[in-house]
Amino acid sequence: MERTAFFISDGTAITAEVLGHAVLSQFPISLNQFTIPFVENVEKAHEVRQQIDDLYQKTQLKPLVFYSIVSADVREVIEQSQGYCQNIVHTLVAPLQKELGIDPLPAAHRTHGLTENNLMKYDARIAAIDYTLAHDDGISLRNLEEAQVILLGVSRCGKTPTSLYLAMQFGIRAANYPFTADDMDNIQLPAALKPFQSKLFGLSIDPERLSAIRQERRENSRYASLRQCRMEIAEVEALYRKNNIRFINSTNYSVEEISTKLLDTLGMNRRMY
Repeated sequence: MERTAFFISDGTAITAEVLGHAVLSQFPISLNQFTIPFVENVEKAHEVRQQIDDLYQKTQLKPLVFYSIVSADVREVIEQSQGYCQNIVHTLVAPLQKELGIDPLPAAHRTHGLTENNLMKYDARIAAIDYTLAHDDGISLRNLEEAQVILLGVSRCGKTPTSLYLAMQFGIRAANYPFTADDMDNIQLPAALKPFQSKLFGLSIDPERLSAIRQERRENSRYASLRQCRMEIAEVEALYRKNNIRFINSTNYSVEEISTKLLDTLGMNRRMY
């Protein structure tokens, strides 16, 4: 079954997307989606409503509309559409208001906007991203004392996307270090990393999956051969065990899941941005 979903907000629409996807993932449907941020006035709301209504007339199926909008006038326009509308924030705020016994103070852009309360967090996240980019793939082994985690692994096992996700999502300064084919004859933990044992975290991956990923980059090469991948993974996992480095097999995990497992394993606090 295919359905159309709209994620609408007077801000970035990130919250609407995340919560909407979380709910829709529970159903066996394929999704045609539209994300519409910054619906901040009635005129823009009428344009969005027309888009929803046109799709309904074309398909005779109500588009699924997930929205987060502060202005009552703008909300009213969206709610008058032919979509199946869900005010995702109100669904949670209303019972919480009753429990707390106080009224909420809605404000646009409060979640992801650069408000006074968010400014310091934003600066910390930008600093974490800068640090992570400067310490990607072993570019630099300087200032490792500033790293909060150091990822290890062979080429194409997910070190860089995981490091960047940690920096962007949680403001974590993440470095990563690659083990290459040239390291395999006498693989050792670099001396520069040894003082930071508690920060080390290894990634592994099934050789078959690694070979498939590498084939997309260098088809029919020794680098991508299953034999080479098997050898590299075996050597790296032996290194992890020898040096008591905690690691996971990333084959069946998304970058979000890898990051969460890493934080949990290392006992690191999560700070959402």
